[in-house]
Amino acid sequence: MKCLYCNGEMEKSDSTYTINRKGYHLFLQHIPVYICSKCGEKYFGEEEIGAIQNLMRTLESEVSKLQAVG
Repeated sequence: MKCLYCNGEMEKSDSTYTINRKGYHLFLQHIPVYICSKCGEKYFGEEEIGAIQNLMRTLESEVSKLQAVG
C-alpha cells in the first residue's frame, strides 16, 4: 500500500485518535492504522472509522443531555 501524499510505503501499526469537539475531548489509544514510513500520514480502516463515528455520535448525545441538565 502506498501513501497518497508522498508515495511512501504504508506499514500496519496502532496509534492514537484524538478529537476536541462540542465540549469534550476524546482520546483513544491502540487503534489499528496504516502509517506512512516516509511522511507519517495515518490511514484508518473503514471498520475503525465506523466505530469511531458511532462512539462520537453516542458521546455527543450523552454530552448534550448533561448540558441540558446544567
